[in-house]
Amino acid sequence: MNKKKLLSFVTVLVFLLMGFFLINKYKSNPSLALPLSGEGVGEVSPLGKRNLDGYYNIKYVKIAGQNIKVDLALTNQEQTQGLSGRPSLDNNSGMLFIFEYPGNYPFWMKDMNFPIDMIWLSEDMKVVYIKKDARPEDYPATYGPDQDAKYVLEVVSGFSEKNNLKEGDQVEFIY
Repeated sequence: MNKKKLLSFVTVLVFLLMGFFLINKYKSNPSLALPLSGEGVGEVSPLGKRNLDGYYNIKYVKIAGQNIKVDLALTNQEQTQGLSGRPSLDNNSGMLFIFEYPGNYPFWMKDMNFPIDMIWLSEDMKVVYIKKDARPEDYPATYGPDQDAKYVLEVVSGFSEKNNLKEGDQVEFIY
């Protein structure tokens, strides 16, 4: 092989290896990936358009034998707003926060007008932590589990106590 062919071969090999490395890096940490076409800053859902289809259709969360009608918090803006500013929440209603990856997601009571129960759920749909009776006057205190969660359900204060909800209980999404 002459030097020119060898140099070309090595160059192609280096580019292939770099491509392989980058693909594997993004597969192992998708948060490094670039946003999808058309997604603007502040509008990008934490789940990305590729993964949201199944979540858009969730109507209820079945927990402690109760069907809770849920509003979904899918985008960063929706998750930041949460239930803040609302005057109240119906007994069998709540808000379901859905995060792209299991992680540590602390919550607070900023701009809340009523107390709530906050329920953190694992990726396998089990209750991992319950903050009962989080009150607006507790702000700026934050709450969250010692283990990773993928979902957080906010419901009226007293729900967990009234329905004997406990860590380890199974939860189901109803579409």
